[in-house]
Parts: sequence; structure tokens; C-alpha cells
Amino acid sequence: MKSCAQCRQENRDDARYCHQCGGAFSADPQAATLEPDQTTTTLTDTELWKAFIGPNADRYLETFKKFSGPSGPQFALTWHWPAFVFEPFLWFLYRKMYVYALIYAIGPAMAFYITQDLSADIVWRVIAGASANYIYFWHAKEQLAKIKAERAGGGEARQQMLGELGGVQPYVVWVGVGLLVLKIGLVVAMLKDGPPDRSKGSPAKPHPASMTQV
Repeated sequence: MKSCAQCRQENRDDARYCHQCGGAFSADPQAATLEPDQTTTTLTDTELWKAFIGPNADRYLETFKKFSGPSGPQFALTWHWPAFVFEPFLWFLYRKMYVYALIYAIGPAMAFYITQDLSADIVWRVIAGASANYIYFWHAKEQLAKIKAERAGGGEARQQMLGELGGVQPYVVWVGVGLLVLKIGLVVAMLKDGPPDRSKGSPAKPHPASMTQV
């Protein structure tokens, strides 16, 4: 077993990338004596994508092929079960897409508050399941462009960016549990309040029988 220099996660001796954060291991012991730029530029484009994605990289790359058309990137309908089955905001948080995590944390709660209908959460889950792969594709594409453009600090700075922007968030379980408790508490509070009582303030209609009495 060998330990990742970035997150200290134990990995198999033959692992090329850390299965926790996606950081790349040196291909051989002599690679550590190379200049920082050399150790980074030797990675092919596919290897950079795999290092950025981390866990389940091969499956994601196979799905990402559906978004490449003759004229460039294009949307294709795919399905992402983890984003649908689990809380969508937890999956986006796990993959370090913080803006989308915030949207999917607030959006379903606001939709339920407005509609008082639990099916609103299902609608948001369906949207997440159908779009998560495409959103992640563009997120990875944009972040890798930033990493490749980093030249001031050399290969060492780009390797650090790869670990910070890519891979997964190892603490998402605890953060996600805390946010989930807050969300459940909000839903329970809204259920206790119940729908607004529209009978207050409206005049009572006379009973038909009373209209016939003299």
C-alpha cells in the first residue's frame, strides 16, 4: 500500500491515481527527480481527465463521449442514478460543484414551500438525474482548461490545482449530513404549519335552509 501525498489516503501499490482525491502518483521512482513541468506534461489528455475525475473515471469518460458532436460539444440525454436516488445537492457537493450544490439545496425546499406539494422534490431529482452528467462534463472541461493554462508556477502548481479542483470532496458525508438535517427540519416545520387557512376573513355563506324560513 502507498499513501497519497495530497490526502494521505492509502492506495494499492500499482495505483496510478489516488482513488480518493484523484491525485496522480509518479509512474516510476525516477520521476520524482524530474522537473515539475516534466512530471505534469507527460500526462496525456485522457490521463488528465482521469486524474481530475478520480473515482469511476472510466465510466464518466465513456458517458462524456456522447456529448461530443461533429460541430463540438452538444447536449445528449443521459441518466445519472446517484444524482437522482441520493440528495442531488450532496452529489454536486461530493464532486466539488459548489454552485450547483447550493442551487439544489435551496431550490427543492423553496419549491415545496411555494407549492406545498412533496412531488416538487421528485421533479428536481428528475432534472438532476437527466442533467448531472452533462453539467459535470462542462465543469471538468472548464476546470481542466484552468489547470492547463497555469504556467506561472510550473507543473507543481498545476498538480496542486488538479488536487484542489478535481477528485471528490472527502468530507462531504459529514457536511452533507448536517445540511440534510437542516433541510429535513425545514420541511417538518413547514408541514406542521400546514397550508394557509383561507377560511379566515371570508364571510360565511348562509345555509340554503335558512333562506326559506320567514
